[in-house]
Amino acid sequence: MQIKTLMAVVMATLVLAAAHAEDANNRPRTPTIILVHGAFADASSWNGVIPKLLSDGYQVIAVANPLRGLASDSAYVASVVKSIPGPVILVGHSYGGSVISNAALGSDNVKALVFVAGLAPDVGESAFGLCAKLPGSILGNSTAATPLPGGGNDIYVKQSEFRAPFAADLPEKTVQLLAATQRPLTEAAGNEGSGEPAWKTIPSWSIYGSADMAIPPAVQDFMADRARSRRTEVVKGASHVVMVSHPNEVAKMISEAALATAGSQVARTTRP
Repeated sequence: MQIKTLMAVVMATLVLAAAHAEDANNRPRTPTIILVHGAFADASSWNGVIPKLLSDGYQVIAVANPLRGLASDSAYVASVVKSIPGPVILVGHSYGGSVISNAALGSDNVKALVFVAGLAPDVGESAFGLCAKLPGSILGNSTAATPLPGGGNDIYVKQSEFRAPFAADLPEKTVQLLAATQRPLTEAAGNEGSGEPAWKTIPSWSIYGSADMAIPPAVQDFMADRARSRRTEVVKGASHVVMVSHPNEVAKMISEAALATAGSQVARTTRP
């Protein structure tokens, strides 16, 4: 009698374990958040956002965007995306928006794009061209060029002039750190035209600052409307590095995109 009871318990345990395993396999995977920094920045620009995403239970990868050429940068990020077995949310800041627009094309596991003061070019449009599409950017007046050994130029922002176009809402010591650790963008990458953008087929979200002096807010609003952004948030008084000065708002929008693409309700599009 005891042996029969023991066997019954074992069988019941095995059935429950199999049911739990099947349920786990059928349960949607939590998306991996891939963060792509822009020009004149590095992956540390996401340091305020990452802990908040991790605390929400997401896997996070802040890639080192090469900043050498749009097609090659996008191919690199696409290779990172393809290495992820589950769903991905691609997040791009500034020039990084151009990169995710191209990198996500043809990647079935990319479920959403989040543009954080990010460029969303159409076919043939360049980063430099979009920044100058409408008045308002003062970034060009603050940049300088360094010749590259193989030809062409690296473009960087003069440290003494970094604050106004890029980070006017941050403490001076933070601005100095950002300016000193910036990574240059090649002139060729800034002028390189985009391929077919993924925002035409993948849902997108947009957040940017009302005081952005690098990519004019009017340009960002134009791109968000064109991409049919699920929700667009304008952070009052925020500079171009909105993810540094307002990490809570940025992390919240990224989480919103992740939840929405997992089947949660999508927030209505809003305008300031």
